[in-house]
Amino acid sequence: MFNALIYNRLYEWYETNHRILPWRETEDGYKIWLSEVILQQTRVAQGMEYYLRFVARWPKVEDLASADEAEVLREWQGLGYYSRARNLHKAAQMVVERGWTPFPTRFEDLRALPGVGDYTAGAIASFAYNLPYPAMDGNVYRVAARLLDIDEPFDTSAGKKLFHKEIEKLLDREHPRLFNSAVMEFGALYCTPVLGEETCAECPLADICLGHAHGTAELLPVRKARPKVRDRWLDYHIYISRKTEEIYTLIRRRENPKDIWYHLYEFPCEELITVPAAGSGSAAGPACAFTHVLSHQRIHARFFLHKVQELPTLPDTFRVSWPELDEYALSRLTLRALDLISP
Repeated sequence: MFNALIYNRLYEWYETNHRILPWRETEDGYKIWLSEVILQQTRVAQGMEYYLRFVARWPKVEDLASADEAEVLREWQGLGYYSRARNLHKAAQMVVERGWTPFPTRFEDLRALPGVGDYTAGAIASFAYNLPYPAMDGNVYRVAARLLDIDEPFDTSAGKKLFHKEIEKLLDREHPRLFNSAVMEFGALYCTPVLGEETCAECPLADICLGHAHGTAELLPVRKARPKVRDRWLDYHIYISRKTEEIYTLIRRRENPKDIWYHLYEFPCEELITVPAAGSGSAAGPACAFTHVLSHQRIHARFFLHKVQELPTLPDTFRVSWPELDEYALSRLTLRALDLISP
């Protein structure tokens, strides 16, 4: 009875309020996978242009598999969390190598792909093939936590197991595609992180929501304690050499797979151990400086501009013309600096 009430109310709300999105208008597993990976840690408004660009450039998984990693990273530029792009490329190659084209249809095969966890595999299985698997994104965790008044942190191993168990009990096994779509959309558009004054009172699930009944909805879901943010101080040096009508500079590729921005390009850089003293780094001072916040790091960056006759010889760097910078996958930090600097 409880589940039937949820289904009826949710589906009625969804029918009236859901957004028309291109990945909802297809049952192509490849395109749905692309959308799920792109939308991890990314808002729909931002992810849309990336999705459309990826589909246009690589319409089939074989096309993506045959691309160079550098091409994929370049198209991904600006989305952050670049390991997603590298895993996307590796997964496409794995699909082709194992003969799973046009795209895997079994949950176990989907789950085996690099970068695909239980949530993404469940989302693809339900949205593409209407298989009875829950799709557990942040919106679903939030709706479930409030609906069932679960105060266990959802981002711990124990919490994920508990939420998965409870959502499996709720799952509409006859219509898993519709159920997952409706719950995700309800969390994205209505049961949002910040609840308005009348949101709960007017909610179509208000009379069956335990969080509303117990007055805990605004406190849910619960997260585990966040790790301390690490501060880093980076000094970048932009060397500019003019040759006739061309401007040349030096860049390098980041090669540490355990550090940020792996395989992205940037200007020569030195990392400082402590907070730099005022006026240090260059006699002229930085051309620009700002703080760039990542999930667990706070980057304090300074960019120094050096106009020289000849580019210096620096380890692990190579020469490019200024217009060629557009051809390389640059970190968001570097792109921010380029918006502020004129060579």
